[in-house]
Amino acid sequence: MTDPRRIKVMIVDDHPIVRDGLKSMLLAFDDLKLVGEAGDGNEALAQCGQTQPDVILMDMVMPGMDGIAATGAILELHPQMKIIMLTSFVEDSVVQNAFEAGAIGYLLKNVAINTLANAIRSADAGQPVLSPEATRALISSKTDSIKLGGDLSPREREVLTLMVQGLSNEEIAEQLVISHATARHHVSACLQKLGAANRAQAAALATKHHLVP
Repeated sequence: MTDPRRIKVMIVDDHPIVRDGLKSMLLAFDDLKLVGEAGDGNEALAQCGQTQPDVILMDMVMPGMDGIAATGAILELHPQMKIIMLTSFVEDSVVQNAFEAGAIGYLLKNVAINTLANAIRSADAGQPVLSPEATRALISSKTDSIKLGGDLSPREREVLTLMVQGLSNEEIAEQLVISHATARHHVSACLQKLGAANRAQAAALATKHHLVP
């Protein structure tokens, strides 16, 4: 008799204590199996080809490549993988950006162990999983995005602030400790969401509409 299939899980979080807690949780369920862990998005992307996880628990804010950028990059190469954002943030635009990047779930880190295990099973089956807070934020974001800049993520607002200060892509990457490619991605997203033709116009719009400090 063959053993029942186990769901392969990868944990991506820059805090070792969080990864350790999640690893201990996985040990409590016979149908879940840890196949990899990473401290940032770049490391996760490098491991996915070898470990082939079914479900990835992805932190949002990490040095280097953040959770949203990592989600997009991983799914571009491995579209069959399912990614659950596991974070402490429930800002409207953040939740919206996570799903636009391809995440199938969005849960808070204070979620109960059994709830998280069930969420992993649901995600593996292709079923979206959201915390009640994320559901409310997703609904609210549809209204907020009508305002100029309402759909900017916290990271994009940081990038926009540095654009207003006149920093180049390379300087933004250095300031935020992210890759040049990630900086370019965020700058392009800012231009697109503001409907700006160039950096100067984006900076002018950001100042006019008080989108940055």
